[in-house]
Amino acid sequence: MAECGASGSGSSGDSLDKSITLPPDEIFRNLENAKRFAIDIGGSLTKLAYYSTVQHKVAKVRSFDHSGKDTEREHEPPYEISVQEEITARLHFIKFENTYIEACLDFIKDHLVNTETKVIQATGGGAYKFKDLIEEKLRLKVDKEDVMTCLIKGCNFVLKNIPHEAFVYQKDSDPEFRFQTNHPHIFPYLLVNIGSGVSIVKVETEDRFEWVGGSSIGGGTFWGLGALLTKTKKFDELLHLASRGQHSNVDMLVRDVYGGAHQTLGLSGNLIASSFGKSATADQEFSKEDMAKSLLHMISNDIGQLACLHARLHSLDRVYFGGFFIRGHPVTMRTITYSINFFSKGEVQALFLRHEGYLGAIGAFLKGAEQDNPNQYSWGENYAGSSGLMSASPELGPAQRARSGTFDLLEMDRLERPLVNLPLLLDPPSYVPDTVDLTDDALARKYWLTCFEEALDGVVKRAVASQPDSVDAAERAEKFRQKYWNKLQTLRQQPFAYGTLTVRSLLDTREHCLNEFNFPDPYSKVKQRENGVALRCFPGVVRSLDALGWEERQLALVKGLLAGNVFDWGAKAVSDVLESDPYFGFEEAKRKLQERPWLVDSYSEWLQRLKGPPHKCALIFADNSGIDIILGVFPFVRELLLRGTEVILACNSGPALNDVTHSESLIVAERIAGMDPVVHSALREERLLLVQTGSSSPCLDLSRLDKGLAALVRERGADLVVIEGMGRAVHTNYHAALRCESLKLAVIKNAWLAERLGGRLFSVIFKYEVPAE
Repeated sequence: MAECGASGSGSSGDSLDKSITLPPDEIFRNLENAKRFAIDIGGSLTKLAYYSTVQHKVAKVRSFDHSGKDTEREHEPPYEISVQEEITARLHFIKFENTYIEACLDFIKDHLVNTETKVIQATGGGAYKFKDLIEEKLRLKVDKEDVMTCLIKGCNFVLKNIPHEAFVYQKDSDPEFRFQTNHPHIFPYLLVNIGSGVSIVKVETEDRFEWVGGSSIGGGTFWGLGALLTKTKKFDELLHLASRGQHSNVDMLVRDVYGGAHQTLGLSGNLIASSFGKSATADQEFSKEDMAKSLLHMISNDIGQLACLHARLHSLDRVYFGGFFIRGHPVTMRTITYSINFFSKGEVQALFLRHEGYLGAIGAFLKGAEQDNPNQYSWGENYAGSSGLMSASPELGPAQRARSGTFDLLEMDRLERPLVNLPLLLDPPSYVPDTVDLTDDALARKYWLTCFEEALDGVVKRAVASQPDSVDAAERAEKFRQKYWNKLQTLRQQPFAYGTLTVRSLLDTREHCLNEFNFPDPYSKVKQRENGVALRCFPGVVRSLDALGWEERQLALVKGLLAGNVFDWGAKAVSDVLESDPYFGFEEAKRKLQERPWLVDSYSEWLQRLKGPPHKCALIFADNSGIDIILGVFPFVRELLLRGTEVILACNSGPALNDVTHSESLIVAERIAGMDPVVHSALREERLLLVQTGSSSPCLDLSRLDKGLAALVRERGADLVVIEGMGRAVHTNYHAALRCESLKLAVIKNAWLAERLGGRLFSVIFKYEVPAE
């Protein structure tokens, strides 16, 4: 991205420099709907936060009103679809250099039409320096907030709401970032904030923290001494010099003091015995690079040791580092990590944050939002509107290393319900949803990125076809293509840009980009048609099942579940068949299935379990619309109900691919109840409950589920979890350990993945698991 600068005095409304390649309205998005602002101004960077409302289209479904009609027409769709406007909340965070503060404030002033905004919360040293400028430009009163309180609030917020926020840095790994999954219990921890000096804070709860120590030797020391030693005044240039230096030319090492005898002392010869130790005795000039590297090591080691001592003193094993000094710089992170590991003997972990630069701005925003507290909700990162974490490669110059040019963006969307862990997870802190880490697996990464690139034309075509009455659908679809293509190219270069790269994150990013260009549900018409066809087949399928003997019926029900799962428009091998043969049906899908023994086959154990007492309550996570849910899942649900098992049927809250949504499942269940007395009475007696997952993804994260679903699982004492579909049971949760029995089943509809798992296309996974006693 090109630089952004102020032209002239910076007083004109259009004062963002013409050289910027990203239009200002793509940086300061939804300004006209901004409700509240906060700003964090440091020594060189300004971080702006604001809350806005976003209007976007959603596809709504509802049953036809048949009052006054004798009968429904034979081929009438099962429900009607309407597209409505919906307003949701979004948080925007923007980071830019202080050089451009006037230009940016001018742009905000000219586009801020919401006069309700009267106050801007401000934190950081610059809140004092720039107070008059902000009040003059924006005509808003500046309320200054305590820096440390804001930092803690911001840190708690990102740790709770961004699953791959924290990472460890390992220099010699590929890639160098290793992300931590969100720990459900984030407290207590130590926050080490390295600005000009160092502040060390012990955080015990949401509102209880204490400053436990600090040091005057911090980022300002590195900058000041570095400027004296190298005559280089810019912080980033100092870091760049350090990345090219050789500290051992300046530092005295253990081997310089003890020679070969260091081994008998059990010390590494490469340990620094004395920072700058050689400069007192060596009669030579030292290079700027070597001095900068030595200085960076000295300060980073000192901070690492100090942090480690405080962590040990307070019995804490997690230390988060933030502040201007870190800046995602590899030498800094590597030295701090080494120092923590060395002094704690590996017992304390040094963790860095993807969005550490925003902590103060987020905290200041939350301080001003307590009357409608954002902590009442869960939030999710919007991958379409966020910049990614860029490589901190030392070979790059400071300009190339900047995370995304002059501006760095983070956007978060409000989720209407709080998200929590599934209570049935065996060990929530160790739960990892994703089966394969593409950040780590170069071969798989290359395959899946190419796979998503090749599928893009089909997604664009489907998006346009879903809105035949829209005059600008093709133009919006083209913008979607460009945006998602650019995201994929970023991920080829920086696979860690948004945390751990997985098939799930690739799918979610695609959904976010579709939503951005108002394609809320490209498969709504496909789902409507397929649900209609499957409903007409339901009575015949049930009749044929009921005619079978008990043992035959159990196998037929499982095969029906598996055959239904074949109908997945997200899999190219299947979408090609469905495009070319609209009459491809349930029986054809059964014939496609692998013969037993299946690739993973614990059906015999499942059958044996069915001969025992019924389960109390089954939680079933459904996958696709149409044949999958109606002819696969519902007959299986019906059999469980007949056994005396209650059923909680969980479907996505929002659309993704052709997955069935909660609102669609309600209509489907209502129509099935009209045909089947078992389902009818179960719904009436609340032995069959339909709930939403809180997710709008083709995959499933059991650590971020709707709070209402979690409460119901506890209340009903669920003792069986059924997860069906490739996204939910293979790409995610294949290794998920639960505290109750579980069934994970899927048909592998991707030839590359099938081969990797040791099978072929349409191989079957049927995994029945019982927790260890």
